Amino acid sequence: MPVSPPIPSAPDPMVVAETLTTLMQNAVAAVRTTMVQATTPQVLPYDPTTLARAMIDFNTSVMMRPATLFEAQAKNWNDWTALWRTMGERAMGRETAPVAAPARGDRRFSDPAWSEEPVYDWLKQAYLLAARQLQEFVATAPVDEETRAQVDFASRQMMNALAPTNFAQTNPQVARRMVESGGLSLMTGVSNLLEDIGKGQGLVSRRAPNDFELGVNVAATPGAVVFSNALMELIQYAPTTDKVYRRPLLFVPPLVNKYYLFDLTPKASYLKWLVDQGHTVFVISWANPDESHADNGLDAYVKDGVIAALDAVEAATAEPDVDLVSYCLGGTLSAMTLAYLAATGAADRVASATLIATLVDFGDMGEWSVFTGDKDLKAFNRYLDERGYVEAHDLTKLFSTVRANDLIWSSVVNHYLLGDEARASDLLWWFDDGSRIPARMLKEYGAQVLRGNRLREKGGVSIDGVPLDLGAIETPVMIVALKDDHVAAWKNTYAGRNFFGGPTRFLLGGSGHNAGMINPPAANKHGYWINDAAPDEADAWLAGAEQKTGSWWPEWQGWLDAAAADEKVKARKVGAGKLKAGEAAPGSYVRVRH
Repeated sequence: MPVSPPIPSAPDPMVVAETLTTLMQNAVAAVRTTMVQATTPQVLPYDPTTLARAMIDFNTSVMMRPATLFEAQAKNWNDWTALWRTMGERAMGRETAPVAAPARGDRRFSDPAWSEEPVYDWLKQAYLLAARQLQEFVATAPVDEETRAQVDFASRQMMNALAPTNFAQTNPQVARRMVESGGLSLMTGVSNLLEDIGKGQGLVSRRAPNDFELGVNVAATPGAVVFSNALMELIQYAPTTDKVYRRPLLFVPPLVNKYYLFDLTPKASYLKWLVDQGHTVFVISWANPDESHADNGLDAYVKDGVIAALDAVEAATAEPDVDLVSYCLGGTLSAMTLAYLAATGAADRVASATLIATLVDFGDMGEWSVFTGDKDLKAFNRYLDERGYVEAHDLTKLFSTVRANDLIWSSVVNHYLLGDEARASDLLWWFDDGSRIPARMLKEYGAQVLRGNRLREKGGVSIDGVPLDLGAIETPVMIVALKDDHVAAWKNTYAGRNFFGGPTRFLLGGSGHNAGMINPPAANKHGYWINDAAPDEADAWLAGAEQKTGSWWPEWQGWLDAAAADEKVKARKVGAGKLKAGEAAPGSYVRVRH
């Protein structure tokens, strides 16, 4: 049944006047910022010619083998003929199956008009068919794999941008809103666009009610800073149980964004949940760097970061060993720390290690390989040399580009075309609160770990002159991957278990990099897979795995319980040990914005 036409209405003249005034103010700021940027030399964090060269190489290779192009055109012609035929049959009132349909999880075409209105249905299917054909052609073209990866990335970005949902003239929801609001929605959207241009960061600002405050309703788990240095603050949380596990738990977060991804609102807080299970929880809150941190590299983050935190936890609790839990880049640092401890005769300081969404083998970078070419790394190093760190908003742009439909174009539609505010979200509020990373850290990580993939090699990476060997790590390791993770692909994460010398267990959670991590049991979402076997290939592991419902957190806690052997002691008050309680959680480092 066709969607009912919208009923037009005249907007309040006062609201129009206020919106127009704001729009003009934002326009002035946008022009000013644009002129300043145009006249100010800027060092880009990437080589803008990389993708252009890849496209030239791709086109040259295809033109030298014209039969490949002719075969693709013949196949594509059949698909387009089928689309026109089904559209004609639909016009005659017949039921037809779509020639092209949105992929699972593609929410762009959820408005009923995309299926119920013939014109919009044709636009949708024509776009999806063209996008599919382009991806198939790139995937089978006679080119080398590096060029293919770069062209695939560029073509996906282009097709994401050209989706009919991204244009006011071809988005039915936008058209209805324009009529219903008397054009006020589009005026508001243009004002939002100009405001973002005026900020000069190249990002779509997420507009939502500011319902969150650090230490009040996010990062609000009670505790205090018990140790700090120039690189980090260490927070200890107050117990909520009479008895606690003998071994304290140290959590190592990544450097990208801030630690409170794991301490969002209380109902979603992983750290609070750990405290409620009876753990004495410590978490590192990394400093948001400035120029003074420029020379902090891998050595500093392992020794002055993770190992300094281990020393502080021992001083605070008088316990010689910990359960080490980490996530993403924090997990890679933890793996380095474990290897360093093994090499220096101190492996017993960590009784168990959990690596969540963590890579130690970077041989298959997927889409991320586009950013690790020689010319891009040289450009990135020049950018780092100029600043001493990578800007948080440049990191945000990088991560957003890889998931452009969810993190860029949905916001373009909501904020620029519909003129909407987003609903309040603790996760997205955290995502917008970025953090820098020092220059030396990124240079060493990029050259040795990402590009060189040397962490997997015995002695390939050294910390403070000590060669690392993951194979020397005999500590029990739990590896947790997330099935839809776009940052640490789960199959690559699985491959990491082959490099550890001790027992490993693998658990696969549902959903993506952030949402799959923050999956409290009460939400009963996403599910997970377990399998005690350890085949070499990830697909073989999944084929033999048992799928379970709900959160993976309790399953992981069961593994930790078994390792803890039910050792419990009286709950530890914050500051009762050698380290006294300082500033209340979440501390001061997390509040630093640049």
